[in-house]
Amino acid sequence: MTERSEQAGRVGAVNPSGFLRVLAVDDEPPALDELAYHLRADPRVARLHTAGDATEALRLLRDGDVDVVFLDIRMPGLDGMELARVLRRFARPPAIVFVTAYDDGAVDAFDLGATDYVRKPVRADRLAESLRRVIGSRVVPSHPAALARAEEDPTIPIELAGTTRMLPRSAVRWVEAQGDYARLHTADGSHLVRVSLATLAERWADAGFVRIHRSYLVQLKLIAELRLVNSGYVVVIDGTELPVSRRHTRELKDKLVRAAKQDWNR
Repeated sequence: MTERSEQAGRVGAVNPSGFLRVLAVDDEPPALDELAYHLRADPRVARLHTAGDATEALRLLRDGDVDVVFLDIRMPGLDGMELARVLRRFARPPAIVFVTAYDDGAVDAFDLGATDYVRKPVRADRLAESLRRVIGSRVVPSHPAALARAEEDPTIPIELAGTTRMLPRSAVRWVEAQGDYARLHTADGSHLVRVSLATLAERWADAGFVRIHRSYLVQLKLIAELRLVNSGYVVVIDGTELPVSRRHTRELKDKLVRAAKQDWNR
């Protein structure tokens, strides 16, 4: 255990100095040693604990205050995702940064409110970026209204040139199916994530996303037009035409009418 500071505080709160109390969890000793080495070298880490499994991690969390948990996903017994769900139930949950060799947990990670998603092998500069995000996320959203906004607009881990970035869901205009992947279209580009369109349609329904075709999921409020063309209906979002399948046409019309009535009655 490394200690550069003895500031007191509650679980999930950042020390007044900005230094962080960190817990690193990984069942593979070489990977845990490497992660711990890089974290100890960062001046923002005031105190570092390590654990080889979820049971030991929970004991350390019970006995001491932690601001952020760097957490492997695939572990025997209680895995990283299951542990993260337990941590979310804490009165003041620590920030979660998943550290994994796999990308198939990215969508579940953002559903759990992860601050970051780091791919192995870890690099010092990438962990430094994660710590910066943790400090930003833990200090600013302490106001209840800010916390509510964060819950309403979760982030999505996306890969950009070997780096995982967190994209706000509100930035997504529509989603296009590409096999077992989905392409998220934003105002300034698109990003491929490993998740099915059906999964996103189910998870994002409450956020206003509607299925218009077997290959397309769109944000309802961004539809500028529903237009009849020779081959059927299309919607227009940001000047782009997207096809509407026959089986989704009636439901889409009904949702557009209800949305318009709600806006009119406000």
